[in-house]
Amino acid sequence: MTTARSPWTVLLALCVGQSLGLFNSTVVNVAIPAISADLNATFDQVLWVVNVYILVLTALTMLGARFGDLFSPKRMYLIGLGVFTAASIACGLAQSPQQLIGARIVQAIGSALMSPQTLSIITKVFPADRRGAAIGVWGSFAGLSVAVAPSLGGLLVSALDWRWVFYMNVPIGVAGFVLAAFVVPNVPAARSRRLDLVGIGLLTGGLFMITYALIEGEPNRWGGVWGPVTAPMLLAAGVVAVVIFVWVERGRQHREPLLPFDIVRNRNFVLMSGVTAVIACGIGCTFFLVFLHLQAGAGMSALASGLAVAVAPLVSIFFSPVSGRLTDRYGGKYVLIGGLGLSAAGIGMLALQTQLDASWTGLLPALVVLGIGMGVVFSPGGTIAMRDIDPEQSGAASGLLSLGRMVGSSIGLAAAGALLQAQLAAAGAAGSDIGTVPPAAITDAVRIAYLLPVAVLVVGIGLTMAARTTTARAVEPADQGAVLR
Repeated sequence: MTTARSPWTVLLALCVGQSLGLFNSTVVNVAIPAISADLNATFDQVLWVVNVYILVLTALTMLGARFGDLFSPKRMYLIGLGVFTAASIACGLAQSPQQLIGARIVQAIGSALMSPQTLSIITKVFPADRRGAAIGVWGSFAGLSVAVAPSLGGLLVSALDWRWVFYMNVPIGVAGFVLAAFVVPNVPAARSRRLDLVGIGLLTGGLFMITYALIEGEPNRWGGVWGPVTAPMLLAAGVVAVVIFVWVERGRQHREPLLPFDIVRNRNFVLMSGVTAVIACGIGCTFFLVFLHLQAGAGMSALASGLAVAVAPLVSIFFSPVSGRLTDRYGGKYVLIGGLGLSAAGIGMLALQTQLDASWTGLLPALVVLGIGMGVVFSPGGTIAMRDIDPEQSGAASGLLSLGRMVGSSIGLAAAGALLQAQLAAAGAAGSDIGTVPPAAITDAVRIAYLLPVAVLVVGIGLTMAARTTTARAVEPADQGAVLR
């Protein structure tokens, strides 16, 4: 179906699904105690309610992206949103931990089909000289989803029931499905529909093992996770599977590969994929650390800490569109460097305010600076990365960017956890339950751990400096058929 509607209406429709996927990757965290009590779940089971979503989403994102290239991004988006919405009902109806974990797996499958299509479609329906502003608005919705997740989740659990964390997805998902069905165009799919089954098996299996090892490694002190199989063994096996995948793909470039090498030969795309992973790693572990400090160190409640930290993503939504317009006008490289620098500065300010008597007002300047930095970095990386990608490969490219973001987030959390454990060990509190560790020890450990995201973002600045400077180009004849007017 084609449409003459504004591309901004298309963007709005796509942001609904993207926001639902991001919201559900974090909102369940605040419902963990209520889920555990109601379903009589063990601590490991309730952690897997959170982790299985990340695990499946990481393993299947590239497959979902490839399906979009082969079978139409719009079709995959609608199928993914439909599956996600139906699985949300199943999550809310779950009567046991096993049922809830199973429903979360299906929910993640829907998200893996849906999420990679959004950036792919945006790339195809917006001309190059307006793409930065569009990705900036897309980033604003992402920031808003992250901002409201802790506080809205806490409110729903407190006022209603943990099941409403999932039920609230249903009316939004249905409305998003209907809107997308009418306004999102049928952008062209690839002419051939061959599936690279060997590549799918190797990449999915490799990413599953890597992500599983990162999730389970720290809780098991990097020992056994599957009987005699240790986390380092699983991590190594996953890396080997990914290396074999790349070797296999090298011989399939003329037969609809899962990973087109034209994408990874693009210098800016590769660098921006690294920067995307760096941002997810740095920002992800920052939020983990600040929540840990506020709740276990400063003694705030989950709801109070969620409302306090929401300042940063809320500020970011006002700066993402501005960043997008600057990217369209000046090319994005130096806009991105500025955003990374502001984010690192905000995290450094948080470290200075990490005290036992920390208050919301004391953290506010740091959260505002961090929020400005987050808003600025949302748009330029994706715009620079996708600028010279063939439209027929935009799904695979979008999938790689999404994959980098998720792997970066997993690595960041694992590294932050390891660094915290090392600091607590030095204080004589290693291996203790978090509730029994003295608040002063947690506060000191968090303060030092903030060095990690600062260092990671500095690496991102270096990667961005290596990118070629680009400026927005006018719409080329090849683009005309894909751009909505």
